[in-house]
Amino acid sequence: MQGASHQHMAESVREKTPAAALRGPINAPRIRQLGLAEYQPTYAAMRQFTSARTQDTPDEIWLLQHPPVYTAGLACRPEHLPRGSDIPLERIDRGGQITYHGPGQVVMYTLLDLARRDLNVRGYVGLLEQAVIDTLARYRVPAQRKAGAPGIYVDGAKVAALGLRVRSRGCYHGVALNVDMDLTPFLAIDPCGYPGLAVTQTRNLGIPAAPDELATLLAAALTHLLAQHERRR
Repeated sequence: MQGASHQHMAESVREKTPAAALRGPINAPRIRQLGLAEYQPTYAAMRQFTSARTQDTPDEIWLLQHPPVYTAGLACRPEHLPRGSDIPLERIDRGGQITYHGPGQVVMYTLLDLARRDLNVRGYVGLLEQAVIDTLARYRVPAQRKAGAPGIYVDGAKVAALGLRVRSRGCYHGVALNVDMDLTPFLAIDPCGYPGLAVTQTRNLGIPAAPDELATLLAAALTHLLAQHERRR
């Protein structure tokens, strides 16, 4: 779930209007726990949800894990694709390059109306990254952003990747946090388009929490940041 181009995605977001200040409070997103879910049906469900939503559709956060799969975004170049792997590859409509999903990785898909929340894409990417940083900080693990390479890093190794798509009123895709998984499949690709990029996971960082626990904390961190943004608008 490599980070998408902020500029490219921002072109799909409606400009904030003066009427934004007249809107009432926005409810917290609904949280859905989907367990281990196949990638293609989940991807189709995100697209259908986004196409069908109206200005009154509540936002949702989907928490899940995927069976092994590579996903290649709109900007993915052939040289970054899997080498010598029989893991399925899905070409999808988020921005960015290629990443790997597998059991033991927390995936948080965020189906939000950014315009309703007075958020542009750059600002929302910042909230997603901050949610990961805040979650790891609960375990005293300092994490950082990296300029020009969306995602979250610890000591130079990528622990969380993100990518978004904004279409019509809706934003979908989200963030993937490596928790307790087999990292070997990352060796067959150039993660997020960066040859030789080191990848890590929370277990290797000394965090004992299981994926379900970290998924809950990650969703809570994002919900808190969205509420803070709501209070400031």
